[in-house]
Amino acid sequence: MRASTYRRAVFLLLGTVILLPYLLLAGLIGQSLLTTTDNRAAMLGIAAVVAVVGLVPPFLSGTRELEIAAARALLRVDLPAPGPPALETRLRAALWFAVHLTVGAVIGTALVAAVPFAFVGLSDRPTAASLGVALLILLGTVYATAGLGALAATMAPVLLGPSPAERMAAVEARERRLAERNRLARELHDSVGHALTATTLQAGAARAVFDQDPEFARRALAAIEELGRSSMDDLDRVLGLLRAENERPFALPASRAGLQRLLDDMRAGGIEVHADLDVGETLPGEAFRLVQESLTNAAKHGTGSVRLAITAAEELVIEVRNPAAGRANRSRGRGLTGMRERVRLAGGTLEAGRDGDDWLVRARLPRD
Repeated sequence: MRASTYRRAVFLLLGTVILLPYLLLAGLIGQSLLTTTDNRAAMLGIAAVVAVVGLVPPFLSGTRELEIAAARALLRVDLPAPGPPALETRLRAALWFAVHLTVGAVIGTALVAAVPFAFVGLSDRPTAASLGVALLILLGTVYATAGLGALAATMAPVLLGPSPAERMAAVEARERRLAERNRLARELHDSVGHALTATTLQAGAARAVFDQDPEFARRALAAIEELGRSSMDDLDRVLGLLRAENERPFALPASRAGLQRLLDDMRAGGIEVHADLDVGETLPGEAFRLVQESLTNAAKHGTGSVRLAITAAEELVIEVRNPAAGRANRSRGRGLTGMRERVRLAGGTLEAGRDGDDWLVRARLPRD
């Protein structure tokens, strides 16, 4: 007699408790039909209505939720949170409800009738035969309860668990959550990572010329301050999107002026950038992040000047190249991984690698 056996016995007895109103109604209607000769048709109609009403609860979603709660607490079965049940799920839950009531009736009858009968046999001049029968009844009841409880714990996930469609919906929901987490990681990596790289470059440049060119150092410090503010704004925006219930795009469209500020920040940090921009007044958010991450990677891992070209014809093409020296460990970072994810989700393609003596990043994105 383990603790799990007692819990399972309580679960089975719940079926007896639920079954009692059905038995009482069935007894009352049956007695009325047997003892009433007048208005038998009306009594049959009432019996039919009661039967229909009695068949409704097994198919209700609330009944399934109660059964799941009871199975979790007493059978210790790991069942997922119930969702809107489909027809197949309702049918399986109704079958579980019927089995629960039937097994509960068996166990309830054994405990209410058989066990007291066994104790009466033990107390009234017991003989060897009566002792054997009583012991057999008690052991049979205990083992039947344990066996049926174990069977209930085994069958609960089958009949109360999600249907294949619900499992697929749960997997899709999990994939959406993972995708949102990846999008958040990309945004934080690209935005904050760029700000930290640019800040480091400008701080280093300001320190190098602080005595010789104080005015340049002041401009660099002002740029660092501006980068810090914009980085905080980006962080607040991304965290706000994380808390929001409705889905909104993470990467917002950038203006041509915003793109120019990005280039100015890189130049202020000592990176020579040659830009050929064939774009309109706005740049898609994903494209802006690709430019930002490409320039950040060029500043962190490359040497020499950076050439940026953006063309917008049938498709949006972004090319960033700079000398490939210092790129030996480039594949270990997360930047290219995030860029590939961005491009893939946008329906485009990305090339990254050596092109002669240069390191080339070329992204192609479909036009909206």
